[in-house]
Amino acid sequence: MLNKNSENQLILIVDDIPKNLQILGSVLKQEGNRVAFATSGEKALAYVAEHSVDLILLDIMMPDMDGYEVCRRLKENENSRDYPFSL
Repeated sequence: MLNKNSENQLILIVDDIPKNLQILGSVLKQEGNRVAFATSGEKALAYVAEHSVDLILLDIMMPDMDGYEVCRRLKENENSRDYPFSL
């Protein structure tokens, strides 16, 4: 869970629509968070394999792999199963 008083929380935003990434990323950065972006489920899984995140904001409707499948794969992985996320 994000601590409102903590800075430098890393939030991964996963969405295939660039404008959504831009708007949400801007708002989260203004609140003092670090933000990373992934434009597909595969890119999100690759990012999480290399980085520890504090929260994942996940789009449901994406081509190739929807948000539910990304979530399922994250929960199957011992290293990412406890990451908080929102669909």
